[in-house]
Amino acid sequence: ILLPPKEYEILKYLMERKGQVAKRDVLLSQIWGYDYEGNERVLDNHIKKLRKALGTCGKQIQTVITKGYKITD
Repeated sequence: ILLPPKEYEILKYLMERKGQVAKRDVLLSQIWGYDYEGNERVLDNHIKKLRKALGTCGKQIQTVITKGYKITD
């Protein structure tokens, strides 16, 4: 699967922490940088694209309401 750089970085970050919740603010600072001041909805859009690119495996990326995202088995 070919992924754009940001989606790849998100997937890698989540996979390295499989089963753990990655908080939204941590993902934003780790992927976009500590000085990112844009809209946090950008993360949601990239997650949506990543899920679509992964097809049925995209269901493994779960939203943890008010917290962030995690990858499950």
